[in-house]
Amino acid sequence: MSAPGQDLKDAVGRKASLGQTISAVAWSFFGVRRGRDHERDMARLNPVHVVIAGVLGAALLVLMLVLLVRWVVGSGVAAG
Repeated sequence: MSAPGQDLKDAVGRKASLGQTISAVAWSFFGVRRGRDHERDMARLNPVHVVIAGVLGAALLVLMLVLLVRWVVGSGVAAG
């Protein structure tokens, strides 16, 4: 049995690459992930990195949607 907080320390000490973290977060935004890949990610990814990448990914998604709406409204296509 591990000491209290040891599991968290072990999880934060995981060393997955930036590309692996971004890939896992991108797949989660898309909503499709194989069970085997999910289990592998859970064993390798640092949860702090996943949260940071998720927040940045969400902000980027919102920014892209805002820019798209501004472009459509500004171009007059939405006036119909």
